[in-house]
Amino acid sequence: MQISSRFTIAVHVLICIEIFKHDHKVTSELLASSVNVNPVVIRRLLQQLKKAGIVSVVRGSGGADVARPLDRITLLDIYHAVDCVEDGELFHFHENPNPLCPVGKHIHSILDVRLEHIQASMEREMKAVTIQDVMNDARVLIPE
Repeated sequence: MQISSRFTIAVHVLICIEIFKHDHKVTSELLASSVNVNPVVIRRLLQQLKKAGIVSVVRGSGGADVARPLDRITLLDIYHAVDCVEDGELFHFHENPNPLCPVGKHIHSILDVRLEHIQASMEREMKAVTIQDVMNDARVLIPE
């Protein structure tokens, strides 16, 4: 199972907002042109980010802005804001392992704790990276 592309699109959007906000009104159309998706996708994503307090959006053609300092927004914040995984679980088990099979009967006991540790490790790493860190990387690559 993959993490939804909403995560990387959301990071892309935040970088665009920061890069373009001084020279352009940052609209869903502008963001959609950079991401190369339909503006409706961007509007839905902006609503999720707004609900999480990550961006502010002025309806109509008012544009979007980042709602708090970049060093106070982590990749984990974005991951949670845009519902990247179903029910908050990175790993999804097949629904009905065969209880009559010795493997099927015990597969959850075999894997659940390990997979929970893996997800927790990933989330710790995501919590350690801020959008400011990502923006610093972007500034090296994107000419002003």
